[in-house]
Amino acid sequence: MNSSAVEQNIASQKSARGAPYHLIAAGLLACTALTAPALAQSPAPAEEPTDDIVVTGALDALPVKNVGSIFGFDKTIVETPRSASTISKEQIERFGITDIYDLVAQAPGTFTNSFFGVGGALDIRGTPGEVYFRGMRRLDNPGNYPTPIAASDRIDIVRGPASPIYGPSKTGGYMNFVPKSARVADGKLRDKASGELSYTRGSWDMNIFKGEVSGPLKIGEQEFGYSLFGQYEDDGSYYRNMDTKQYILQGSFDTDLSDHVRIEWGGQYQNYKGQQNGGWNRLTQELVDNGTYITGQAQPIDTDGDGQISQQEINVVSPGGLSIFGGFACGGGVFASSITDACYAGGPLNLVNTGTAKLSRRDTLTGKDDKLNNKGTTLYFDTIYTADSGFELKNQWFYDSYKNLNENAYGFSQFHDSWVVEDKIVASKTFESDIGKFAFQLSPSIRYTSFKHGDDFNYEYFHRVDLTVGYDALSDRLLSTECDCDFTNYVVGHYSDLAFAGLADLDFAFGLDVTLGARYDHLDVKATNITSKMEAPDPDPVNNNASGSKGAWSWSASANYKLPFGLIPYGTVARQSTVIAGQGAEIYPTDVLAGTYISASKLYEAGMKGSWLDNTLYAAVSVYKQKRTDYNVQSITVNQSVETKGLEAELRWSVDKHLLITGAYTHTNVYNLTALHDGTLFSFFGIDDLVNVTDPTLYLGGQPIGLVPITSRSDSKRAGIPENMFSATATYAFDFGLALSGSVVHVDSVYSGQSQAVKLPAYTTVDLSASYETGPFLFRLVVKNATNEKYFRANFTELFGSTIVLPERPRSFQASAVYKF
Repeated sequence: MNSSAVEQNIASQKSARGAPYHLIAAGLLACTALTAPALAQSPAPAEEPTDDIVVTGALDALPVKNVGSIFGFDKTIVETPRSASTISKEQIERFGITDIYDLVAQAPGTFTNSFFGVGGALDIRGTPGEVYFRGMRRLDNPGNYPTPIAASDRIDIVRGPASPIYGPSKTGGYMNFVPKSARVADGKLRDKASGELSYTRGSWDMNIFKGEVSGPLKIGEQEFGYSLFGQYEDDGSYYRNMDTKQYILQGSFDTDLSDHVRIEWGGQYQNYKGQQNGGWNRLTQELVDNGTYITGQAQPIDTDGDGQISQQEINVVSPGGLSIFGGFACGGGVFASSITDACYAGGPLNLVNTGTAKLSRRDTLTGKDDKLNNKGTTLYFDTIYTADSGFELKNQWFYDSYKNLNENAYGFSQFHDSWVVEDKIVASKTFESDIGKFAFQLSPSIRYTSFKHGDDFNYEYFHRVDLTVGYDALSDRLLSTECDCDFTNYVVGHYSDLAFAGLADLDFAFGLDVTLGARYDHLDVKATNITSKMEAPDPDPVNNNASGSKGAWSWSASANYKLPFGLIPYGTVARQSTVIAGQGAEIYPTDVLAGTYISASKLYEAGMKGSWLDNTLYAAVSVYKQKRTDYNVQSITVNQSVETKGLEAELRWSVDKHLLITGAYTHTNVYNLTALHDGTLFSFFGIDDLVNVTDPTLYLGGQPIGLVPITSRSDSKRAGIPENMFSATATYAFDFGLALSGSVVHVDSVYSGQSQAVKLPAYTTVDLSASYETGPFLFRLVVKNATNEKYFRANFTELFGSTIVLPERPRSFQASAVYKF
C-alpha cells in the first residue's frame, strides 16, 4: 500500500472517535399454525370495556394500541409491516429498567456495545441507533449523556431505518420516547389530579428521588391538562473515581382551543454530571480469562513539574507523539504482524518496574478529575386542526440542544455546543368505503442544525496509566479543553434540510394493506475550521471553509395481508437517506467539499405477525437484509457503513390478569462495508495483536497504531455484536398486592475488536424483582445480575476493541418506596 493510500485510509477512519433463518422462521410459524385454530376467537365488541388483562396482567405490554411512531399512521404494531416493539411505563417500573442496557431483555434486535460506559443510544441491528422524542429526531447521542428512561411513558423501538415521513435516519433503527402525557388513554383531558413520589436506594450509594403529578387546570374559562415530572439523582459507582449527579425536569400541557383546534406543548431539561468509563487497559486474553494484568510505570515526560504531560512535552521525547504508526522505523510495515521487539527497544514507550498483578473490576481508566457534563433541552409545540370531515392539519415545532464537556485523563477531550430546530406540517385525510380505508399524508418540513464542536484525540494513550496505581504525573495528560489550545478538530457551522414527504396507506376490505411513501430532502451545509484553536490545521485555506448543497430521495413500499387464524404476513422494501454527522452533530469542511455528508441505506424485510386469544397472545418473526449504499462514506464513531442480515422473533403472552410472559430471539451478522472494500481498517493495536513482540512492556508507555487486514467478509464482521441472543421475561401479580418478576438474557461470545485477537466469553444475566402494593404505597426490590455473572462489554470495536474492554458490574440491589395519590 502506498503512503497516500495509507493517509487516505487513516483520514477516513480516524476522523472521530445460530440456526439458518428459514428453519427458525418455519419452526416458529409451524407452532403458531398448529395452535391458531384453538386460539382464534371473535374480537370483543367495540362497546365492551377492555379486560383487566391488558392493564394489569399485561402491564400494557401487548401491541394493541395505535403506534404512530413507525409509519405515521395510527396503526397497531400487529398491523404495521415492520419489526418493532413497545415497552410501556408499567414494564419499565415492574422490571426495574433504569438504562438502555436493560431494554435488551424486552425487545429483539437490540444489543449495545459500551460507548465508554454511557448509555446514550441503543445499537439496533448491530449499528448505533437514534433517539426520537414524540416522533421528532433528537441530536445524536452515542455517549454524550445517558438517555433518561424513567421520564418516559412509553418507548417504541423500531428496527431498520425510519419511515420517509420522519426524515433522514440511520440504517439500524431508533428509539422513540413518548413523554408523560397530560391526557388519559382515550385522548380526553384528565378530570382529577393524580401522581406519585418515590425514593430509590441502591448499591454503591445510589439515591434517586422522583415525583410526578398530572391533572386538570383551568385559567378563566380555558381548561388545560398538565403533566409534570422531576427526578434528582446522586449516585456513587461500583467503579472507582466515578459518580453521577443529575436532575431531569419534564412538563407537558394540552388544551382544546375550540371544537376543531387543540394545542400540545412542553419540554424536558436534563442536567447530567458524570464520567465516561474506558474500562480496562492493557487488554489481553489472559486478563479477560484470569484477571492477570501487566503492571509497570511509564517514563517521566512532565519536565515543567505541573503534574500533567502536555503535547509539547511529548513531542520533545518523541516527535509526532507516542502513537507510532506501523513498524517502518525498524523495517516493518503497516500491519501488526510486521512489528518486532526491535521497533521499541530502548525507546520512550518502554515501561519500568514491570510485573503482573490481579486486577479488580473496579479499577478502570476513569481518573479523579475526569468529567462528562451535559445540559440538554428539548421543547415542542404542536397545533392540531381537525375538521368535521376528518381532515387534519398538524404543525409540529421541535427544538433540541446540548452543551457537552468530556474530559479523560488518558488523553481524550471534546466539547459540543449544538442545537436543532424543526418545523413540520402534516396534512392528513382518511377516506372510508365498502372497498376499504385509505389514509393519506403530505408533509413539508424544514430542519436547521447549528453546531460547534472540538475534540482532542491525537495524543490518546490508554496504556500509560498502571491501573493498580492510578493516574499521576507520568500518565495524566493536559487536555485541549483544559488549556483551550491544540485541538485536533475545532469546527463550527450549520446545515438546513428543506423536505417534502408523502405517505399513503391503502387498507382494502379483503385483507390487503399497502403502505407507500416518498420523500425528497435538500440540504445546504456550511462548515468552518477555527484554525487558531487547532494544533495542526490544514495549510490549504480551501479545506478549512466550505459550503455546499445536495439532495436525496427516500422511499418505502410495504404490504401485509390478513390471513385466516390471525396470521399477517408482511414485506417491506425501502431506501432511506442518512446525514453523516459526528458525535456533536458536526460536519467537517472536507466532507462538505467531497459531498460525503449524506448517504442512504436500503432495507429488505419480510415477516409474519399474529395476535390471538382476544389480543392477549402476540408473536412475530422477521428476516431482513439492510445495507448502506455508499461504502466510501461513514462516521466510524456513530454512523458506520455496514451491511446487516438477521432474524428477529418475539412472543408476548398475557396468560391471565396475573401472569405475563415474553420471549425474544435475535440472530445478527454485521459487516463493515468500508473496511471490506478498502481491504484494511485503521486501528489501535492491542497486546495480542503484536504477536511478534515478545515483551509488551516495550511499548505500553505509548500506543502502536496501524492497519488491520480485512481480506474476507468474516474479517469485516463488526466485533462486539453477538450473532445469537436469547431473552425472556415473566411477571406474576398476586391479588393481595405482591408481584414477582424476572428476566434472563443469554449472549454469545464475541470478539472485542476488529482484529479478532481477544474473545469475550458468552454470558447469561438474570435480573429479579419483587414488589408489594398496599393502599397508596408500593415497595419494590430489584436485584440486577442476580447470579453475579462475570462478563464484559466490547468498547468502540473498530478503533479500540483490542486495547480496552469494559468489565461489567457484579450483583447489585435497588430498593424503592413509592407513594401514589
